[in-house]
Formats: sequence, structure tokens, C-alpha cells
Amino acid sequence: MKYLIFSTSLLASATAFADGPHIERVVVFGKQSDLIGESISASEGVIGTGDIAQRPLLRPGEILEFVPGMVVTQHSGSGKANQYFLRGFNLDHGTDFSISLDGMPVNMRTHGHGQGYTDLNFITPEFIQRIDYQKGPYRAMQGDFSVAGSANFSLMSSFDQPFGKLEIGENGFLRTVAATNLAVGESNLAVGGEWQQYDGPWTDIDEDIAKTSAFARFRQVTDDSILHITFLGYDNSWNSADQIPLRAVQSGLIDELGSLDPTLGGESNRYSLSVNWQSADWMVNAYAISSELNLFSNFTYFLDNPEAGDQFEQVDDRAIYGGTLTRFHSTTVGDSHVHFTGGLEWRYDDISEVGLYRTNQRVRQSPVRRDSVDEYSVAAFLQVDVDITDNLIGHVDIRHDYLAVDVNSDLSANSGDDSDNITSLKGGLSYILNDAWQAYVNVGQSFHSNDARGAVISIDPATGEAAEPVDLLVRGEGAEIGLRVARYRYYNASLSLWYLENDSELVFVGDAGNTEASRASRRWGVEFSAYYWFTSNLTTDLEFAWTDSKYREDEPGEGKYIEGSLPVVASVGLNWQMNDYWRSDLRVRYFGKRTLDSFKERQSDTFTVVNASLVYEVDQWQGSLSVLNLLDSNDHDIDYWYASRLPGEPEEGVEDLHYHPIEPRTLRASISYRF
Repeated sequence: MKYLIFSTSLLASATAFADGPHIERVVVFGKQSDLIGESISASEGVIGTGDIAQRPLLRPGEILEFVPGMVVTQHSGSGKANQYFLRGFNLDHGTDFSISLDGMPVNMRTHGHGQGYTDLNFITPEFIQRIDYQKGPYRAMQGDFSVAGSANFSLMSSFDQPFGKLEIGENGFLRTVAATNLAVGESNLAVGGEWQQYDGPWTDIDEDIAKTSAFARFRQVTDDSILHITFLGYDNSWNSADQIPLRAVQSGLIDELGSLDPTLGGESNRYSLSVNWQSADWMVNAYAISSELNLFSNFTYFLDNPEAGDQFEQVDDRAIYGGTLTRFHSTTVGDSHVHFTGGLEWRYDDISEVGLYRTNQRVRQSPVRRDSVDEYSVAAFLQVDVDITDNLIGHVDIRHDYLAVDVNSDLSANSGDDSDNITSLKGGLSYILNDAWQAYVNVGQSFHSNDARGAVISIDPATGEAAEPVDLLVRGEGAEIGLRVARYRYYNASLSLWYLENDSELVFVGDAGNTEASRASRRWGVEFSAYYWFTSNLTTDLEFAWTDSKYREDEPGEGKYIEGSLPVVASVGLNWQMNDYWRSDLRVRYFGKRTLDSFKERQSDTFTVVNASLVYEVDQWQGSLSVLNLLDSNDHDIDYWYASRLPGEPEEGVEDLHYHPIEPRTLRASISYRF
């Protein structure tokens, strides 16, 4: 029997050989991985196939809620990217948390709906092998959008058994998934697909989800290397139930599941081809991605256009090309073992159109702005891990990024080019106290890029007034001390105290077509996660995160609190393998009151939801029953405070709470067969 061991800190390559020849393949439960002696911080971890299979999910993006302290919500239709919260950040759709899939970036630069747009709907949960996550900016392989952290999804290279799965549920939910392996000489081709439809629980719209995904992965193994060639395809269309104003519900104009504009929605597709080759010393990754989005929204109703309404369309049409070349090397210096990971990374976004249009019932009325953008980036990085003694481990990392943009706008004054570069230093120490305990300290720098249009803007396209451009790259810094304790199959816990600073909370407001640069900020907090085995068949997990989020600079007429920040996140789960056939999962998630304005005069209500599932498995058959929102909570997925206008209201509109309700209790059942 042959075993290969990889450090999970090498996020992009952690599982490259996980299913090679003559290697024992097991189902991974990340919570069972103690990571003592392998991790560089208390806040990194592994999510395995077993973890994903156990938990009932309403949306694919909720997979990220396996990251302790991460919150995944939605304020619009099911086909749109989720809303993410972590470490006091309202990440919107991904501004400061980078996500990759086998080395391919998922975050979109200069996107039509917002900087860092991260749509996970193209990922099929059954095709995920594992997820490696790292909170905080402590590794050189973490680049753009990684101030709060990063995650890398690794896909299956082969399936243990071919399978087919059928899911049905309330409100027209129907989903099928199938996958198999095909022999190609001595190599393997894993293929799979997903199809889904869903109408949703809304009063006056059917979401009419029409989602199709395809997966094909070729794997070739030699004596000293492994090659993967992967194709992914995704196409989706939907109608949206967007956020609604509280006063419209209280007045009886609509109910909580109603809409003020029933013609919202969108279409999206994503196709990619990637190549990954790795030997003991080298890793080569290259990819090509095609992505399109047409999104129709209306958040202010009749504020800007009392006659036709404020509906608008956001367009994004691009191709992305890129890759990474990585070299691994280990040596001995005196009594110390030194491990080097160095590489080059490049990415080119060929954005043929990123646009904003005024629309009425999805028909274009006039453009607000339309641009094409070329965006190039090159990075070099070096990670040095040193086993100073048997118990003391250190790492020093350096990364340098260069980004250049060229914007061609329909308004010539907003055309132009810009470039910027930034160097990030990172480092840390950890000490293994004994077989069960490890302590950590880490510091690091990182950054997020700003929308290219905001870096060269001269005139606000919506108002015609002069506009100030903003920096292309924005520095972020963080530090953390932590402690991890683990005893396999008994308990696993980690505790961390951390802080993060951003030089500027830069946000491109895609809804308005301009850029806002807010003040420098500081966040700090405490995170705790624990997993405990009462018996080999009964386990529990507890996660808690508390964050304090404030601006570091004063601004006249504004308060010190960061809008949208989330101070408290907690969850508890109970998994019970009742016998050889039955198992169950019960999970409670709690989100504290979110800050809605800089004075903290307005906060959202708290949010609590309970999900449960029951699974029966015999021979090659598996059946499951899931109840999502078991207690039929009517809490809010998301809350905002801003001005909008309903018919008959003052021209300046009315400031109000706008929210998207959690979906009511829903029942889903599935049956699957492994051939």
C-alpha cells in the first residue's frame, strides 16, 4: 500500500494525487482531520465529501457555510450569486474572499454586478472531492480578493461507483444528477451532469429556474506525474423575487412573499476548459473560461423614473485566460528541513461588454454606460516553510502583483488605462506542544483590486457630474493568534483571536455605474469551532464567531460603524448514525443583528433557521428526506436601509428597511442508486 501526504496549506495542490493508482481512497470528513503539524493557523481547515453529503442545502453556495463563521444568504433570484459574510465583512458577492476551483479563479474583476462577483451555482455538490479553506491573508498563493481568506474547491477525478440521483420537493423543485467513469485506454474519463427546475414559494412569480450543468474530467497517471483535463459547462435562467420595502408589506400592498416588479430575473452561463499537470517537483495549471450574465433588477422602484420605473439591466460578457507555474523544492539546512514553493501566476480578462441599461419589463430603454475592458495581471510568489525543530515550525512568504487595465467606454472621458503593483509580506510560527495541541501566530498583507472603470472614471455617467478616480489596488493587513487541540475520533477544536485592517473600503456600485471609496477600516474578533464524538455514531459540532467592525477615520456627518457588518454568527449540528441503514442530521444556524447604518441606529433583526435530514441506505440504494427551515421561521435572509419610492410617495422617496425573506418551510426528498 502506498500513501502520499500533502500539506493542506498548499491550497491549490493539496489533493492532486488523492485518487492515483494503488492509493487507498476513503471518504473524507474534514472535521475529523486534526491538522496538528500540518496547518499554519488555527483558522484553516478541510471540508470533505462526507461533510458535504451529510448536510441538507437549500442553495449550492451554502457549501461555504462549512467555513466556520461564514454566512451565505440571498437577496434576489436563485440563479444569482449569493451574498457572503465573513469576519465582519459584508462581502457582497465576493469582494474580499477569493475562491478557486482546481486553480481556476471564480471571483470576477470589473464585473457588471460588482467587483469580485463570485457565482457558485455552476458547481454540483456531488462532484466536489474536498474544499481547503484559509481565513486571513497568511499565504503567498493567496492573491487578489483574499484579505478575509480564501477557499479552493477540488473536483472528483473518478467516481467510486457510477450513480444516478433524483430529487423532488415543494414549489416545483426537481433535480437530477448522474455520473459515471469511462475507460480511455489505461486512463479514466469521469463524466456527469445536473439538471434542475424550481418555481419557488413566491406569491406573484414563478422563479422558473432552468439550470443545466455538465462535467467531464480526463485523468492520466504515469509513474511520476498526473494529468487532469477538465471541462465544465453551466447554463441557467430565472425570475427573481428581489428585496422588498417593509412599508409595502405593512400597508398590505404586497405580502411578505410578494414582489413590486414581477419582471425581474436573469440569464447566466459559464464554460471552462482547464489543464492541470503535476509531478513531485512541478505543477502547471492553465485555463480558459467563457462567462455571460444578463441581470434585471429594481431596488428603488419609482425613485428615479416615476413613470416607467427604475428597472435596470446589468450585462457582463467576458473570456478569461490564465495559469500558474509552481515549483516545489525541499532541502536540509543544518538540522532544519526547508520547503520552498515558488511560482508565477498570470490572468487576462477580455471583457467584451460590461454594461448598465435602463429597462422596462426587460426591454432596454437607454444605456447608462457601456464599456469594454482589457485587464491583465502577473504575480510572482515564494513560500518558505521551515521545520526549525521537531516542534517549532515557521513560514515566510512574499508575493508581488502587477495589474494593468485598459477601459474603452461609450463616454470617451471615461476611457483610459491605468496600472498598479503591490508587494505582500506574510509570515508565522507554530509550536506543537504535544500530539494533541498546537499554537499559532501569523501576520500577513494582501489586497483587493478595484473595478477598472472606477480607476479611470472622470464623469459620473448617471449624473454627468465630475467623478474622482480611485486606486486600482487596495492594501489589507491582518494578524492572528490561535490554538488547536485534537484527538482523533474524540474531539477537534480551534480558537483564534484575529484582526484585519483595510486602507480603504473600496466599492464599485454597479447599480449606479460609479465608484465609492469609503474610509479605512479595522475589524477584530474571536472565533471558536469544536467537533465532538459522543460515540463513534453520534457527533456534534459547534461554531461561534464574534466581530467588532469600525472605520478608522472620521468623516463629517457619518458614524464609525461599517454598514452591513455582521457581529455574531453561531451554529450547532448533531449527526447520528442510528444503525447500518439510518442516519440523521439536525442543524441550527444563528446570525446576530446586522449593522445597517454607520451610526448603528438601525440594525436588522436576528436570524435563526433549523434544517434537518433523514437518510436510509441499503445495498446500492439511498433515500433521503430533508426539511429546510424546519420551524417555518419568517426571519430575513438580508436587510438593507435606503430610500426608495412607491407610487404616490414624495419625489425624494422614503428611507425604509428593505429585506428578502427566508424561504418558508420546504420538504425535499431524494433517491439515488449506485451501479
